[in-house]
Amino acid sequence: MSKKKVENVQEQLSPAQQVKSDWKALVSKLSYKAIVTNIPYLAFVSLLCVLYISNNHRAVAMQREINTEKKQLKELRWKYMDIKSQLLYTKMESEVIIKAANLGLKPLMLPAYTIKADSISKQ
Repeated sequence: MSKKKVENVQEQLSPAQQVKSDWKALVSKLSYKAIVTNIPYLAFVSLLCVLYISNNHRAVAMQREINTEKKQLKELRWKYMDIKSQLLYTKMESEVIIKAANLGLKPLMLPAYTIKADSISKQ
């Protein structure tokens, strides 16, 4: 059939007949022969689907791991800050004096002084 005849036939069809002919065209495209000729393309698309799904699963697992690491890091940071504040508290002079008093040591009442030995001149 020539183009004009096909166009005339389609113009003469009712909307229901056009839908039916469209379905027939779609089914003919999806026939066994069409599927067999497009196997490499379908295999490539299915491979891409598998890669996409596996990549998505890997990304979700990695995000969960990152979240747990962030949680552990936050806990360790708080622990560090707590120990640091405890160390600053124990290094205070008043705390050192109290701990030294338990050992029997007392703070000096006089300022510190140095003892210098006289040098004996050799004669």
